[in-house]
Parts: sequence; C-alpha cells; structure tokens
Amino acid sequence: MAHANAKLNLYGRMLIVQRLEEGWTQAQVAKGLGVSRSTVAKWWRRYREEGDAGLQERSSRAKHLRHALAEHVVESICRLRQELGAGPHRIAWELGMHASTVYGALKRAGLSVLARLDRSTRSIIRYERERPGELVHFDIKKLGKVPDGGGKRFDAGWRESGAGRRRPGPGGHDYLHVAIDDHSRYAYVEALPDEKGPTTAGFLTRAVIAFAEAGISVERVLTDNGGNYRSRIFAETASELGIGLRRTQPYRPQTNGKAEAFNKTLQREWAYRRLYISNDERLQALAAFVNDYNYARPHTAIGNQPPASRL
Repeated sequence: MAHANAKLNLYGRMLIVQRLEEGWTQAQVAKGLGVSRSTVAKWWRRYREEGDAGLQERSSRAKHLRHALAEHVVESICRLRQELGAGPHRIAWELGMHASTVYGALKRAGLSVLARLDRSTRSIIRYERERPGELVHFDIKKLGKVPDGGGKRFDAGWRESGAGRRRPGPGGHDYLHVAIDDHSRYAYVEALPDEKGPTTAGFLTRAVIAFAEAGISVERVLTDNGGNYRSRIFAETASELGIGLRRTQPYRPQTNGKAEAFNKTLQREWAYRRLYISNDERLQALAAFVNDYNYARPHTAIGNQPPASRL
C-alpha cells in the first residue's frame, strides 16, 4: 500500500502509461502530475518490462541480505522451539548463536511469545533456597523401555501422525530417580529397576555422596508422599545421614516443581530428543546429558548459567 504522502497511486501510474502512449513527452507527463521526470521514466520502464504487474506495489526489502540466516538455520531454530519448548537463550546455546538472532527468527515465524502456549490459570511464583544443599528435591520418573531396533518410533509416518505397527515391546520400565538441588539446580540421576523403599534408600545414599563430591552438603530432602519415601528404611537411611525429611502437600505437585520441571527436561532433551535403537543406547546417553545439564547447558532461572556456576 502506498504511504500517505505518495504522489502516485495505482491510478496515477496507469495515467502515466496512458499519456505516454498518447504521445506526451516524459517532461509533459511529469509536469502534469507534479512528479519528477525520473519517476515517470521508472514507471514507464517497469510497464514495458512487466506489463500491468510492473505498476503494482513492491516491498522495500532488499533482494539480497548479506547477513540473512540460511533457511536450514531458521528451520533448526523453529524445530528446537517446537520440540523443546525452549527460549531464545537455550536455543542460542544449542546452535552457537546470539540470543537476539534467535529471537528475531522466532518473531518472524510467529513463535516468539511462549506465554500464548501457557494454559495455566495461576501466576507463577518462583522461590529458591539461599544456599546449595539446604533443600534437595527428590522424585521418580517412570519411562517405558526402548525395544531393540527402536520400536514403532522408527516406522514410516510415526513422526507425522504417530502411525506405526503395533509391535510388542520389551516390557517393563526404567525408574529414573532424580535429585535436584533447590538453589543451584544441580542434578543427580540414576536409572533403577524399581521404586521400592530399599532401592530409594540406596539412591539417597549415593546421591548424598555425589552431591558431596560436587561440594554440596545435603541438609534436607523434599519428596512426594509415595510409599517408598514413607518407608521405614528410607527414613532410617536419612536419619543415619543426618538429613531432614520434608514432604509435599497432597495433590500439590507444584510444591516439588523443580523436580517436575527437571523431569520434563529429561524427556525433551534426553529420552525423546532422538530415536534410540535400544534401551541400552538410551541409558548410555544419560550420563552425558546430566553432565551437560550441570556444567554447560544454560538455565534461564539462574541467569542463563549452568547449575555448577552456583556451587
């Protein structure tokens, strides 16, 4: 659309062509319409080269942008946004780019406002403990095992519609026992065969040792009200280690929100980040993911720094 002070609209450009075809000189047409001779020449040239289409509005955007992002880069940015639900800083770290560049690409693609995807009805209230180890969140995430050969996720059409053969899987689950420090978000994870009291108590002992090696002295543990966390052996183990036990309020999973959020990150960025040909392959990738999460991956809630930066 022509701007408010434009001398010529579409009718004016057609009038230029009409008068020149009637034999007017370019100088006469320019004087009659109150425009420059070069303007008349420009529209006459476009009309001769392109016909009526040459008289239409054109974008002022340059045909060639020296610093424009390649199409495959833009596709990668949008894919990470949709698959990970990640923000510009997280995507920028993943692709080795500036966050402002990523934000620009997301905005042009209509993917810049994550709040539009937020279906919660409450405002988000963030809190954190003052020092590492003051409170460590415990939780368990149950994942179905990956069949040998990758299962139906390797079937044609799975990515697009979830279609695939109903092949029998290996059965069973991996129980991911998670411990995440409230202050630093430093995490420790183990894939164990069950979520029983003795197994959970053993995880508590090893988690305390792992946190101690990272410089974190665990003071309290926050868990849900699962039977394994209410078991006698878990309580006795915590007592022997000098650790206080806290539990979430019933039906209030947001109390343990940091563990819940980390579980979602586990799924997006490790468990379902790519296709695995076997369960062993996925489990072998777990340690590398946790190490990357703790020491390299930026965390938006702590100033886009990795958890280890707060130890």
